[in-house]
Amino acid sequence: MSPATNSADSLAALAAVIESRLPAHCGNPEASYVARLLHKGPDAFLKKIGEEATEVVMAAKDADHGGDKSKIVYEVADLWFHCMVALAHYGLSPADVIAELQRREGTSGLEEKALRKVKEREAQPQGETS
Repeated sequence: MSPATNSADSLAALAAVIESRLPAHCGNPEASYVARLLHKGPDAFLKKIGEEATEVVMAAKDADHGGDKSKIVYEVADLWFHCMVALAHYGLSPADVIAELQRREGTSGLEEKALRKVKEREAQPQGETS
């Protein structure tokens, strides 16, 4: 099994566990951290995403000054995990994110950003500016 397949399988397996904790699947907030986050609603897991993103930044800044680079991996794992909770809540999966990344493959990030701005401008009603 290639590392990419193994990674996708690992993400899919974790996503299945997270999905099993959804309130619709009778996730028990008394017995599961994920079920508790999902039970509390989007504000709870979105707050965690913000906190974890900040911790990634802090770990990277520490690494820039001689800190342990492995802390970046630890914090990114926390961030990805909480993002996966959000995906599950909204009926999405890591496969959806992977498909979007694959769609972008071979496209310059600068081109992608410029195209997004054009689409946003086209979507605005006539006479409205941002």
